[in-house]
Amino acid sequence: MAATMDVLRALELPIDFIEFPPGEKWVRGETDKQARDAIDASDTTLFGSTSGKTTSIMYLRWGKQTYANVRPAKWSPGYRSPMAHPEGIDFVIVRENLEDLYLGLEGPLQELAPLKLKSRILRGPLDTSERGIYAIKVITERNTRRVAEFGCQLALKRKRAGGKGKLTCTSKYNMLRDADGFFRQIVEETAAKYPDIKYEQFIVDDFARRIVASPQELDVVVMPNLYGDILSDAAAGTIGGLGLAPSGCFGDGYAYFESVHGTAPDIMGKGIINPTATMLSAAMMLDYLGLTGAANRFEDAVRKVYAAGRSLTVDQGGSTKTSEFARAVIANL
Repeated sequence: MAATMDVLRALELPIDFIEFPPGEKWVRGETDKQARDAIDASDTTLFGSTSGKTTSIMYLRWGKQTYANVRPAKWSPGYRSPMAHPEGIDFVIVRENLEDLYLGLEGPLQELAPLKLKSRILRGPLDTSERGIYAIKVITERNTRRVAEFGCQLALKRKRAGGKGKLTCTSKYNMLRDADGFFRQIVEETAAKYPDIKYEQFIVDDFARRIVASPQELDVVVMPNLYGDILSDAAAGTIGGLGLAPSGCFGDGYAYFESVHGTAPDIMGKGIINPTATMLSAAMMLDYLGLTGAANRFEDAVRKVYAAGRSLTVDQGGSTKTSEFARAVIANL
């Protein structure tokens, strides 16, 4: 985050920043409440990585109803991709961000006994006598339609900028016929209202293969929460790793931005973390704030550093420290 803030300050933008100290010792009690108050008082939030112990990230997500988690995967010359031909990889995963299996509706299997549930697959009653745990998957029309609408609008925006203008929907609708089938149905209905974009759909396991086999064919991909969480990491892998993967979470009245990766306490303080994901997340934030020119300058400067290949961090095959990478980006603004 410090490296990203250095670049943001170098851009000399009309933004007032409220900064909170990093570290787990700050995430409890009064400081966490102050963070939530600051979120409410701000136009947007640039969030650092979390181990999950802070309630602020929960507030940004569910409190602010940021239902569309946008995770771009765009290769740039200089990225250390494992793919033989990564040129042209440029797609976006739009992950539903609020429901699916992420509502914490879990418990002992015996809790389901009074419901006398019948399994469509087993063609009989669910055996709740075994020791086990259940988890409930929730797919609502409202959140699915909002995410589908967001994906369609993004596909149109990318088409106007010279992109493919294509929306892909993926889920496990062949097995989860009701839940994932409902997700597919709502996305399909929404996409039908946009005749200027192409629409396609794939079962999620087939889609996982396509990320590896033909990522250049993808544009905007809408999917339920769990699949998006997993497959966006795979998408990052095609371009060179999680250190290059930004994200933005959008609601109707608020958005926050963060790297896709989590914390890395094993390398904390060594000065070797790759700040690219956070920097590109910050560029997405500037675009959201209407500072598109500054966003483009920021992103272009990052990509120039990679194209030159002289100031890369360890994960990208170099030996440059985090702070040195930031200075190289600033020099290219």
